[in-house]
Amino acid sequence: MAITPQWKDELRARITLSALVMRSVKLTRAGREWKGCCPFHEEKTPSFYVNDAKQFYHCFGCGAHGDAIGWMVDHQGLAFMDAVKELAAMAGMEVPAPDPQMARRAEQRASLIDVTEAAQRFFVESLAAPGGKAARDYLDRRGFSATICREFGFGWAPDERQALPKALAQFGEDMLEGAGMRAANEAGERYDRFRGRVMLPIQDARGRVIAFGGRILDKRDGVAKYLNSPDTELFDKGRTLYNLHRAAPAARQSGRVVVVEGYMDVIALANAGIADVVAPLGTALTEMQLELLWRMVEVPVLCFDGDAAGQRAAMRAVARALPLLAPMRSLGIVRLPAGLDPDDLVKQQGKAAMERLLARPASLIDTLWEFERDAQPLSTPEAKAGLKARLMAHVETIADPEIKSLYRRELSDRFSAFAYPPRERSGFARPAPQRGQRGAWKGAPMPPPGLSQEARVQLSQLMAGGQRKGLLAAVIAGLARFPQEIDRHAEALSRLARHDPKSAPLIESLFELAETLDSRGPVAICESLGHPAPPADIRYAFLDEGTSTGDACEELAEAVSLLVERPALEAALAATIARFESDPEGSFAEQTRLRAQLTTVDERLKAFGRRKAAPAAQGDTSAPAEETK
Repeated sequence: MAITPQWKDELRARITLSALVMRSVKLTRAGREWKGCCPFHEEKTPSFYVNDAKQFYHCFGCGAHGDAIGWMVDHQGLAFMDAVKELAAMAGMEVPAPDPQMARRAEQRASLIDVTEAAQRFFVESLAAPGGKAARDYLDRRGFSATICREFGFGWAPDERQALPKALAQFGEDMLEGAGMRAANEAGERYDRFRGRVMLPIQDARGRVIAFGGRILDKRDGVAKYLNSPDTELFDKGRTLYNLHRAAPAARQSGRVVVVEGYMDVIALANAGIADVVAPLGTALTEMQLELLWRMVEVPVLCFDGDAAGQRAAMRAVARALPLLAPMRSLGIVRLPAGLDPDDLVKQQGKAAMERLLARPASLIDTLWEFERDAQPLSTPEAKAGLKARLMAHVETIADPEIKSLYRRELSDRFSAFAYPPRERSGFARPAPQRGQRGAWKGAPMPPPGLSQEARVQLSQLMAGGQRKGLLAAVIAGLARFPQEIDRHAEALSRLARHDPKSAPLIESLFELAETLDSRGPVAICESLGHPAPPADIRYAFLDEGTSTGDACEELAEAVSLLVERPALEAALAATIARFESDPEGSFAEQTRLRAQLTTVDERLKAFGRRKAAPAAQGDTSAPAEETK
């Protein structure tokens, strides 16, 4: 058996890193972390931090970084296996017996890093040599400072097929090819993979060179502008983020990590003073890369070019992220102005313009909605139905049930508002005010539309006639007070009527009255005639005359969603119970999940009642009546 990543993860989890470090370094609490003076360099002001939750230490002064094993190796001076054995003894774990095959692979990886590090030195020397003048001129034209060129390790690969074997004669062909530095054609001839390119080292999270990226100086037919190393024992492009080892410390200070499309964009932003930036390596973001980002911050910001390709790249990232969403784990999306990449933007408009865009990213759900809404013309009912089908297909990929429910509700509301706009002759829209006319309702030009006397009486009778009391009656009263909101919630209330037949007459009457709201002449829309009264023992903020229109409508929307969700879950639970005999295992698991959701909804209903209900009469401090089934 070998020491696997899983075994090392368990070892780290059993060790409290701060307690280990405090054996030799004085630390004090700093929020969620510990801080002290760095043991790796002389300093008077503490810049050394230990994070137990993320299981690493980091010095912002000298860049020292590592986990518990790294601490024992770098600070205590132990060999790797000795460090592992000592930590395992502290944690009460047994060290697995060595696997000869895994040991050989580890040795091979170490040898390949020797190759890539030597190749990096050769490329840097070639850039400084007379043959690297064209590359130096290119970097100068791009505006990259000498400091940035040194920090990112720019080099030059001579335009020769056999330069590396001559420069790195200490390594055999097999090692050069194993490190991705050499390739072979169909005739078996081996040659340098990178020729006539500006070179950039690709480093792992520890800063070790594991691969390269190369860019040609001038566009040539049939030659790729960018070329990356192939996957090797060292390098897996789907698990690597360019510049991670530099961006991670910067992200811990800024609380942000920015993802751009390519490594030249990373360097352009670093050149402008924006350090918390990474990039994938020639592919769309993978699940592993997203996980790396979420370990640093809760909402990474993805920055894409403003052209059609950038928009498609944004949607690929959104689609890849949706199944992985979790509470407090999402993405922000920034789209640059059309025709500009990050380098163009900072050169033309300065760092401040880029920072303004990064400070206001669009949410993941906004990006999803806008992309699908604008994907094709929506001039027919069939096209609008296609929009909804695409949105719901995205929602179905979300694994987290609560987030899936919230996305479904939010996108359904947006679709309803888009597909069913208020009709010109309906009572849903507020009538235009006459010149100089003012109403008393929160200073608005006109009060919200009301119901005729006949409609008010009809609804009041239904609400008092043995129908479901509590939250439903309050919602109906709220919609009668704000009939312009009925269209927004029509689909949700229709689902409620299907799942809860006792509610159907009241909901159908509301729809019927809303359809004919202004067909009764001058008395149809008349605030002075009043609205149906909700139950006397319950009052919500959206029924209060003192609540602003915007706040009232948002609270009403929350009430509708809570009202509709429980019957839908009950119906789903009944269907699941019905298939128990044919699928007992699946049915039981689904019942468990649905019952947990029902409990959550009940708690939300109670919390909403406590938060939104007001005393029925002055001086009444009793709790509001709870929703009854």
